[in-house]
Amino acid sequence: MKAVHRNLAVALALASCALSLRAASGDSKPALDPAMVAAHAAAKSDALLDALLTELDRSRAQLKMDQVQAPYFIEYRVHDVEDYNAEAAFGALRDNQHSHYRVLRVIVRIGDYKQDSFYARGQGESSILPLDNDSIALRHQIWLATDEAYKDAGQALAEKQAELKRYTTDTNPVDDFAKSPPLIAVEPTVSLKLDEASWKKTLEDVTNLYRRYPDVQSVSASAHFSAVNEYLINTEGTVTRCGKTAYSVLLNGSAQAADGMRLSRSPAYVVARVEELPSHEALMADARKMLDTIVALQKAPIVEEEYRGPVLFSADAADDIVASLIGQNLEGRKPQLGRPNRTTGAFATSYKARVLPNFLSIIDDPTMNDFQGKSLIGNYMFDSEGVKAQPVDAIQNGILTNYLIGRQPLRDFPVSNGHGRAAAGMTAGPNPGVLLLKSSEPQSPGDLKKKLMEMVKDQGRPYGYRVETLGQPGNTPRLLYRVYANDGHEELVRGSRRYSHHGHQPLAAL
Repeated sequence: MKAVHRNLAVALALASCALSLRAASGDSKPALDPAMVAAHAAAKSDALLDALLTELDRSRAQLKMDQVQAPYFIEYRVHDVEDYNAEAAFGALRDNQHSHYRVLRVIVRIGDYKQDSFYARGQGESSILPLDNDSIALRHQIWLATDEAYKDAGQALAEKQAELKRYTTDTNPVDDFAKSPPLIAVEPTVSLKLDEASWKKTLEDVTNLYRRYPDVQSVSASAHFSAVNEYLINTEGTVTRCGKTAYSVLLNGSAQAADGMRLSRSPAYVVARVEELPSHEALMADARKMLDTIVALQKAPIVEEEYRGPVLFSADAADDIVASLIGQNLEGRKPQLGRPNRTTGAFATSYKARVLPNFLSIIDDPTMNDFQGKSLIGNYMFDSEGVKAQPVDAIQNGILTNYLIGRQPLRDFPVSNGHGRAAAGMTAGPNPGVLLLKSSEPQSPGDLKKKLMEMVKDQGRPYGYRVETLGQPGNTPRLLYRVYANDGHEELVRGSRRYSHHGHQPLAAL
């Protein structure tokens, strides 16, 4: 009897959602094309994929309200996330938890590819999906989100059209949405590989080192492991499922100098395969090195001068510089309505202009799985909009030649180059995958240091600076050395900060 009541309640709930439905003429179940038939076959062993496909078929056939256009495009994207988090401090575990959740993002587009409702509230609806793989429960939640997204799309299109009347008509407008061929790629799902007891012991042992460092005020270590299976289907015929794992470990130590200055170090490790993480012994050695450095920083001299001169960035620091100053400015994001720029960011007006020295080039290649034997977590074979990943020559010999874009076209860039990426429940947008900086004049770290010393001598300075690592806020040097021009010896210093002011980047502020 309870089962009867339950089924009746669900049926009534589904019926209450039918305000946005109008039965299609003739047979309400449209014929599936061969690609979609193959996707349905793959879904037989995946309850979530089956529910998504079933609801998409129903929405495509029946989603229509009076006085509101039927959708020309519907997209369902789900992130099925399995997380493990653990943290220890001062030799004791203080956090150890598992979580599993599913986040749905529904996008309903009204209009056409040239001008549609993807504006303000019409950019999609997010919802949490149940985990028990009950078909009716999954479909019910998917439909609720679809219904809400459709209603929002109708209002958004009206608001957008009213807003466009405020601006001068563009004689060559850019489409709102790029067409993309259907992609069928249903890959195996992934799950976490985890020796929980071993990792708890490692975190406890690492942080127990505080007993040997009485001047260090805080020692902690954390592990965050995740397995994400991303589903994407749309009414163009795209059906994708792909899985990715990421394993990260963070060490953290902090102390105060005698003058009250806060000092900290936080080495991190992020890999796609758990076996690539440092061993227990390696993490213990790295933790000791971190704590030794903090003790050395307590005794290090303070940077007091305002330095405007040559600075050498080591590989770790250079990575942060490239990502923050270049990587994010390669993202081709469409400006707000009425803005004439091609895109946003510092490179908005730099297309086909020089943005780097002519010996430097930048490529973003998300199809790379490994680099020098190590896995790359930025790798993917198709993006969050169902477009195949592809390498993009963004900067060639210092000249900006391409932006990284998704399915939102830009002037001179009418189609996606496979860089539309999304976090769980969020709207997809252009993001780098694996950013490669290449030089036609490569030099070794030793040669670069010699060049720094020569430049310092030419300016009549006793020393220059080498940045080992950067941190927040604003790419502040966390580990900084003076490099003396006479013999190249290095001296650890502290207290620098970095900012940009009228084109200068002084060192106290560096």
